[in-house]
Amino acid sequence: MPHTAKTLSGRAIVTIIGADRVGIIAGISAVIAEAGVNILDISQSVMRDFFTMIMMVDLSASDVSFDDLRERLARKGAALAVKVEIEREEIFKAMHRV
Repeated sequence: MPHTAKTLSGRAIVTIIGADRVGIIAGISAVIAEAGVNILDISQSVMRDFFTMIMMVDLSASDVSFDDLRERLARKGAALAVKVEIEREEIFKAMHRV
């Protein structure tokens, strides 16, 4: 019997930090889109040579597991030489007291 990924629900926060270079937004956004995750809000800036981006994403239409999505984002981040992290919204709020 094939294993099917549990459908994700809720929202999550994706953070990206690293040296600025061409293709970061496109690369990370492609991974998110391929997983069926919708970007709800995005904020990015470049401070000197450092790129930072925070996204709020909706996981409810995704057909991949949270751990699989985290791994896909980490792999793409490594390929782009940036650090990518994803946390569920409720965990992020608890950790950061937003």
